[in-house]
Amino acid sequence: MFLLPSPSPSYLMKHQSHKALWFRGLPYSSGKLTRQIRCAKRTGKQRYPSEKKRLRTKQKELLSDSKEKSKFEGTWRLFKLAVPFDQHPGKDSLHVSDALLQQIATVLKFPVASLLPPEAFTIVRKSFDARKVLLDIWHVHTVDMDVQKLISLEPRCWDFISRLEPKVGLVERVHDERDFGDLASIIHDCKENKEVALKGGNGHSIFSTELCKNQATRKPKIAVVGSGPSGLFAALVLAELGADITLIERGQPVEKRGRDIGALVVRRILDLESNFCFGEGSAGTWSDGKLVTRIGRNSGSVLAVMRTLVHFGAPKQILIDGKPHLGTDRLVPLLRNVRQHLQDLGVTIKFGTKVDDLVIKDRHVLGVMVSESADKLHLTSQKMEYDAVILAVGHSARYIYEVLLAHNVELIPKDFTVGLRIEHPQELINSIQYAELASEVCHGRGKIPVADYKVANYIDKEDFNDVSDSGVTNRSCYSFCMCPGGQVVLTSTSPSEICINGMSFSRRASKWANAALVVTVTTKDFEALNYYGPLAGVKFQRVFEQRAAMMGGGNFIVPVQTVTDFLENKLSVTSVPPSSYRLGVKAANLHQLFPIHVTEALKHSLVTFDKELPGFICNDALLHGVETRTSSPIQIPRNGDSYECTSVKGLYPVGEGAGYAGGIISAAVDGMHAGFAVAKKFSLFHGDVESVLGKAQNVGVVKY
Repeated sequence: MFLLPSPSPSYLMKHQSHKALWFRGLPYSSGKLTRQIRCAKRTGKQRYPSEKKRLRTKQKELLSDSKEKSKFEGTWRLFKLAVPFDQHPGKDSLHVSDALLQQIATVLKFPVASLLPPEAFTIVRKSFDARKVLLDIWHVHTVDMDVQKLISLEPRCWDFISRLEPKVGLVERVHDERDFGDLASIIHDCKENKEVALKGGNGHSIFSTELCKNQATRKPKIAVVGSGPSGLFAALVLAELGADITLIERGQPVEKRGRDIGALVVRRILDLESNFCFGEGSAGTWSDGKLVTRIGRNSGSVLAVMRTLVHFGAPKQILIDGKPHLGTDRLVPLLRNVRQHLQDLGVTIKFGTKVDDLVIKDRHVLGVMVSESADKLHLTSQKMEYDAVILAVGHSARYIYEVLLAHNVELIPKDFTVGLRIEHPQELINSIQYAELASEVCHGRGKIPVADYKVANYIDKEDFNDVSDSGVTNRSCYSFCMCPGGQVVLTSTSPSEICINGMSFSRRASKWANAALVVTVTTKDFEALNYYGPLAGVKFQRVFEQRAAMMGGGNFIVPVQTVTDFLENKLSVTSVPPSSYRLGVKAANLHQLFPIHVTEALKHSLVTFDKELPGFICNDALLHGVETRTSSPIQIPRNGDSYECTSVKGLYPVGEGAGYAGGIISAAVDGMHAGFAVAKKFSLFHGDVESVLGKAQNVGVVKY
């Protein structure tokens, strides 16, 4: 984990930094060229006046609350408790160590740390701070302190708690924080406590008093199309609430899907319906399994998703880690457990079943037409009637967009990113980030995590020679889906196209590190190539995927180029550094792949990234083409409250393919909220989702 630097003046005198997302160059009066480094998160005098005012207001509220409430009740949260690397038990440790107790004692001004009972403290977040401006590498903790338990176990703490004062970002009282369990537990607890359950806006129980009666007559029949995170969590909610659910997945269960992927990697046999994109768990199954999100890590929705994953087999460590991830090897058994639970709830799961069409009458969805995925001619297509259809496909299910267009469902083209996937030796990235401590990584088994990175660059048109006709004045280039200790894999869904992604196992023990370096593209870029209409972005993706396939020479061989050659626009070698991509690579001039403005943006950003991470540009760094499916190229408009499609009734577009999520967690949250919305539609649930999961943060918007 690499955190953004906030260096001391003495460090700046010794080291030259460079312009990137958070960097702005300034001359130094001594004659030496140094740079002032500005952190993306402003601190101290760099804060805007509005930020300072907000912090002062929050500090006053904390002090006022501290006076009104007893300091000896509830929970206090202690932030930024840093334990040096050499005193920490290791990255996988979840218990309160002696070194951490020492930091807690310092905050409380308690003289003897060894007398503090570890049982009174709970680690709620742990991250790894390897900023080079620090004199040491630190494990940084956020800890909850149960005051009543602390005093009962160590009464001598009473006097020290009485003198404890809140301070924003360091010591704060936890306000009415609900203990969110997993999704099933939340629903079951509410059902079992109807009399004292949270109330909806109309004063009635949030669960229908007619639920049992409705179930005795007819359950609502609902189809969930797609078994990715959004589809699975929508199905979980509705099944728990008593709906009759059919989960339709074009691909295969993870056991069969794993064999199909093996056939692709070993024998170059691409199953068009069961591959790295299609199948149980969707594209996220064979990925790094990242669980980071930008929709509110501490929100009730995200916590419910995370604890549901733990319930189905994920390690508890994901609840604490600053950058949690699972890895493919942990996702596969987890998905098996989810499948078994759904079947125990009565969910019908149809693998190898493809939705060929929607049954729509008077602008209302009545069902779907399906056939076996192996039936290429759809000769056995059959009609299945449902009261509602939740469309939870991934963004590679492009034919679904054509089905929707045929029914005049509104589709809105949206911006996304395209680029190349860069791969380095993992030992190099470890050395760049950890310097002499890189040896402590030990292929994912050491005391510090396998090093990753996150880089970004904002580019004005004046910064490079943008000769495109798109009219775009500025762009962003950034790293996406960085896979430390991972490998590059094929995510093509057609033999005539090349599209790649990265994946890692839980230990991240591979000798390679890879990440996509992608550039933003807009509808203006599509129009510059004469692509118009709702599916212009899809056409834009395809043209470069097909071009990459031709440059590789076919047979799923990926075109590659060393970073040094790419920057000089030359192809000086026919042999290239080793690659983790197992189907073979071929040296090619990747300047021939994208429009000039994308290529120039990549070149400009690579130079910038090398200034931030010295050694990023090297002879062993290899660029792979092409990465185009970072997010959906379209969005399906829907109602913000009911999640129902604005074009037709009874259709609920959710997740990545609908343009409302990006990543496992945001997709799962979107599907979960949609499940509650559909349940409310059919009187299985009353009130707002907030009454169950707390206030949602930015749900329904594209966040990653």
